[in-house]
Amino acid sequence: MIRVLIADDQSMVRTGFRMILDAQDDIEVVADVADGIAAVSKARELRPDVCLLDIRMPGLDGLEVARQLAGPDVVDPLKVVVVTTFDLDEYVHTALRNGASGFLLKDAGPALLIEAVRAADRGDALVSPQVTVRLLKHFDGGAKKREVDPPKEPLTARELDVVRAAARGLTNTEIGKELFLSLSTVKTHLASVQGKIGARNRVETAAWAWRSGLMDS
Repeated sequence: MIRVLIADDQSMVRTGFRMILDAQDDIEVVADVADGIAAVSKARELRPDVCLLDIRMPGLDGLEVARQLAGPDVVDPLKVVVVTTFDLDEYVHTALRNGASGFLLKDAGPALLIEAVRAADRGDALVSPQVTVRLLKHFDGGAKKREVDPPKEPLTARELDVVRAAARGLTNTEIGKELFLSLSTVKTHLASVQGKIGARNRVETAAWAWRSGLMDS
């Protein structure tokens, strides 16, 4: 079972998300809270597999909650998905810099909500289709290329193919179908790339691909 915590200041949203997720055979909502302080406390107590966080909440907003639960300085980070009404680039950038595994708009629908939870649990990332490519192209602000550290070891041709596909927003399953690779092989390539470039997850890997100019070729 994938254990989920929901944090949203609107009770109707929490109830709706709980109904959608609890209806799945492989997902269980273990807690729902109405503010950011309770979200941090309950998440640290229960250690859920995935935390769904609204951005605008009393106490602490979802971006700060994400940083405290999944940020770069967290020793044992939790998996966090930000779910919000607000499709703002600055929110997306901050959420992912703070360790979020996904960014979903509330109007994305039940199917994407469920898939975002499953993707986060298995180590993938899901970003609403409306913002995926725009986000990755402009990750960390602006389309202008930034200086990036070179890989510790050169990426193989296949690893480059997998990274480019991930940077286009494809899931592991979609990458496998496109490149005729098994799911385990895709995961192996991504893990190898992350080690070589010092990325913590597929979102940072995709962002590296855009910033380094890899997507220009």
